[in-house]
Amino acid sequence: MIRDRKLAEQFTRNWQEHYLGLTLIISSLLFYILSFGCAPTKVKLYSKETQAEIPSPGKPIPGKTYSETISQWESYQDVVKWMENDFSFDKERYEKFEGTLPIPRTPEETFQLKSGIYIDAATFLKETLNRINPSYKAQIVILIIRPYGFNHYACSFRKDGKLFIMDYGTPYKEVTGIHGPYSSLEEYKKFYEKNHPMKGEIEAITYLP
Repeated sequence: MIRDRKLAEQFTRNWQEHYLGLTLIISSLLFYILSFGCAPTKVKLYSKETQAEIPSPGKPIPGKTYSETISQWESYQDVVKWMENDFSFDKERYEKFEGTLPIPRTPEETFQLKSGIYIDAATFLKETLNRINPSYKAQIVILIIRPYGFNHYACSFRKDGKLFIMDYGTPYKEVTGIHGPYSSLEEYKKFYEKNHPMKGEIEAITYLP
């Protein structure tokens, strides 16, 4: 009887010690899981500025050629729009050939460079206007100016029986743009003499062959 009581007490103590050990182990495991196992995963975030610096894949779209572009132009107004918005006066080229006549750039060159001087602009305008509408009968106009001893070049075209002049590639804004309608070159000659800041006499005005 006494022996059975002692065995029972020993079993109880052993079970309590075992239970305490298991409790400690389980508690330690739970602490580890809660502290590390369930910690949020760190994700590297980029600011908007950093994201903007990452280039997106893709190839640049090549620009249209001169022929492709003007094939979509329908009238002289499209030409004027391009000259006003895209074309610019080439000061360096102007100063380099001042008092002389350089070989004009081709319309394709002028279109690609988007710049030039009077002879480049006149050549571009004549070719472009006649390709858009042959009834424009575009021609290069030459003005022989004295006493400065230089010539100026512009482009004429006809619409509804009237004469219009396009003059670009000059440093003088007073005479830059589209002018008209006129009945003859003489009327444009008077306009040019009146508005050009360098007052001079136009000795002659005519069409280039």
